[in-house]
Amino acid sequence: METIYKVVLVIMFLVVVFNLGQALYFMMTDKDGGKRTVWALTRRIGFSLVLIAMVIVGIKMGWIHPHGVGQ
Repeated sequence: METIYKVVLVIMFLVVVFNLGQALYFMMTDKDGGKRTVWALTRRIGFSLVLIAMVIVGIKMGWIHPHGVGQ
């Protein structure tokens, strides 16, 4: 279960980065005031919130283990 959960976390992170890149692309190419940039950024925020919630749940369930910097 831990390995699958970590893979899903990585996939979710890649989806967040993809949506950020998609928003950048739409911002550069859409000159007519379309809403594709706004929707891509909105999806990125939603996926980021889901990713943060998944990290919190993973820590609480013991599937992922945080570590301190410099310990």
